[in-house]
Amino acid sequence: MREAQPYTAHYVDIQSPRAEEKAREQLHHTGLITLTGFTSRTVVLDFATRIMNITPHRDSDPDGLTTIRDTRRHTHRAGYGGFGNGELAPHTERSSLPTPPRLMLLVCGTPAHYGGDCLLTDGRAVYTDIAARHREALIALSKERTAFFGSGDGTDTQVFTEHPDSRVSVRLRLDGLARFSPTVQTYLPSLRNALTTYQIRVPLDAGQGYLLDNQRWLHARDAFTGPRLCWRALGEPHFPLPVGFAPASRNATTTTAAGRVVVR
Repeated sequence: MREAQPYTAHYVDIQSPRAEEKAREQLHHTGLITLTGFTSRTVVLDFATRIMNITPHRDSDPDGLTTIRDTRRHTHRAGYGGFGNGELAPHTERSSLPTPPRLMLLVCGTPAHYGGDCLLTDGRAVYTDIAARHREALIALSKERTAFFGSGDGTDTQVFTEHPDSRVSVRLRLDGLARFSPTVQTYLPSLRNALTTYQIRVPLDAGQGYLLDNQRWLHARDAFTGPRLCWRALGEPHFPLPVGFAPASRNATTTTAAGRVVVR
């Protein structure tokens, strides 16, 4: 079984009597948990319903789960990249909605022959990096209504939303359904660089998955070959979860010799 260090660092045992409690604690703390033990679609659905109220949408099956695979019918269709075998850029799930679902669960049913690794980026680390290096970029990326995500019925928004309680949420897409104001476009290279810098690779074998806070983490995927199949659930948590993330204070960050900002 393949395992990456980030996978083990965020692991929660779904068979544990305290699985839901541990999931709540870790989502509150880091916004991400990794899981294993999903022996069937039924097990995926059972765990999802224990954690969240599943939100059905355009692509979901009658039980609320979405089957993610290469359909060979959606190549190059904007907004349908998950149903091909190409690379996916970092994004927020359902970013075009006025209020995207808070949680996303993704479980691998069948791994790819080659590629298909999940790539996750902590929006808190990206926000902290940009705040430390490019304050003017942070101001632009946080300005209201400087991005439009979706088609005609999409949403005017911004990459970073700073809330009254000083917490921050991130929302992003970088495909053909994303449009940015000229002032934001100037800083997209800095944003993309930070996204790459803080990206972690999470290979998934059959039965493995992750659950993330969709207001904090961005997810992406490598291109792949083979019969890769995953199940996805989107929804709202059964428990209180503070909005987004609390930005790191200046006292909680350091810069390495390589120039990377480390969030503690």
